[in-house]
Amino acid sequence: MTEKRGAEWPTIAMLVATYAVWAVGTLIWQHSALLAIVLTGIAVTQFSSLQHEVLHGHPFENQWLNEALVFPALALCVPYLRFKDSHLIHHYDPNLTDPYDDPESNYMDPKVWEKTSRPMQKLLRFNNTLLGRVLIGPLLGTYSFVRADMALIWAGDARVRLAWALNLIGGGMVLAWLVWAGMPVWAYLIAVYLGLALLKIRTFMEHRAHEAFRARTVIVESRGPLSYLFLNNNFHVVHHTHPAVAWYKLPGLYAAKRAYYQRRNEAYVFRSYAEIFAKYLLKAKDPVPHPIWPVKKSEPADMS
Repeated sequence: MTEKRGAEWPTIAMLVATYAVWAVGTLIWQHSALLAIVLTGIAVTQFSSLQHEVLHGHPFENQWLNEALVFPALALCVPYLRFKDSHLIHHYDPNLTDPYDDPESNYMDPKVWEKTSRPMQKLLRFNNTLLGRVLIGPLLGTYSFVRADMALIWAGDARVRLAWALNLIGGGMVLAWLVWAGMPVWAYLIAVYLGLALLKIRTFMEHRAHEAFRARTVIVESRGPLSYLFLNNNFHVVHHTHPAVAWYKLPGLYAAKRAYYQRRNEAYVFRSYAEIFAKYLLKAKDPVPHPIWPVKKSEPADMS
């Protein structure tokens, strides 16, 4: 018999605080436009991190209740149901970084890359620097995502159609609030872009091409503000090893078995996000075409 767990109060408290910051950000537009956009953007990032917690089964045992808590579409163009479905597929570690089977891969099939136009190749190379990922990553990612989803809807995919229908309702809730709060839609769109850009800092380093799938996932040892904004997903190999563990337990798990996790991912480790900015702000972390395609799906013996 499975032991019942109680409500996860740190996650509930973070959700309440995030909605509060978002509400304040949208309400203070008349007093400080810049502060309104910054606060709202930060709240969108935090909310996206909380949606990630929810799709992994937090903070309650009742998943319907969990998903009701994050129903408003604060990010507007990222339907929660699509995020959930694609992210759970992403958690099949043997497919990590696969251009076709990993929905969150930033790599391309080398054969597709060869047929890509030179201007687009230059744009994608810039996108593989941290500066590019933050500046144009949200635009490129959203365009590719929406375009692919519209093709699926046109082809009759009922699940994708449902996801966007629910997102329209959640987006309508947001727009109704903005009308009441007095924040212009164009300003809110800037805030959303800021929120997605901040998320790109986290996802930029999360995975690398490597023949051993256990070594494809990063550790960033930071415990600073970005770590809280990302709900400790900088300890990403710990999350992939224990995807059902709540965000506030990840640092403790890492500290208890630090050497093990660093052996497991073959020292794909950074001390902080400052180190990542210094190293990759203007330098590409990876080539765009997958460097070891096709990825080997076999895994060496466990090193525990």
